Amino acid sequence: MIAGKVVAVTGASSGIGEATAAYLARRGAKLVLGARGADKLHEVCRRIVDAGGEADFVAIDVARREDVAMLVARSQDRFGRLDVLINNAGVMPIGKLDDLAVDDWERMIDVNVKGVLWGVAAALPVFRAQKSGHFITIASTAAKRTVPTMAVYSGTKAAVAAIMDGLRQEIAGELRATTIFPGYTETNFASHVRDVDLRAQLEKSGEAFAMPPAAVAEAIAHAIDQPDGVNVGEIVIRSRAQP
Repeated sequence: MIAGKVVAVTGASSGIGEATAAYLARRGAKLVLGARGADKLHEVCRRIVDAGGEADFVAIDVARREDVAMLVARSQDRFGRLDVLINNAGVMPIGKLDDLAVDDWERMIDVNVKGVLWGVAAALPVFRAQKSGHFITIASTAAKRTVPTMAVYSGTKAAVAAIMDGLRQEIAGELRATTIFPGYTETNFASHVRDVDLRAQLEKSGEAFAMPPAAVAEAIAHAIDQPDGVNVGEIVIRSRAQP
């Protein structure tokens, strides 16, 4: 059941995170939203509250361990507990390895991989103390199949998949862990790409077969909504048009 659960979402100011926050709020969840942009977070939070939901926010960068801990702490301070942590924040400045965009590589590792680990570090003790809790992490179908220009991004998402599956096994019988593998989704990820031609190619592919972020939000809700004794380990979701 979703109603009444306290859910923290990283990367909640746009895309999948924003859609998930809005959808879960309509289902009765209490939201604590995190992202770097305080103004956008405030607007997302305001819309939820104006619609009759409950939400709070804190500006964070998931690459900073103390920021993710602050998000978890805000959930406890505001609502007294944390039931679900959705590790959604991610960056995708893809490009050829020959470009040697080492700063982009480092940022992908810091956000896509370390950001998930900092979420685990912050929430796992809370979940252990409560004897309940659910980790949900957004990976990508790129974790399962890479293509040229996506080697580092795919590597970070494959790492996330491995971390989450190991976590799922370690906490089995006590807590829950779910990894979501979305395909092309209507988000602003193409804006992270420096190469103009590659960015245009991504945008064209998105126009051809990207799915709305609300579809991923519903998949996340499906995992949360299972009976306590059921854990949905993985969900792969893509548009029907995507090969």
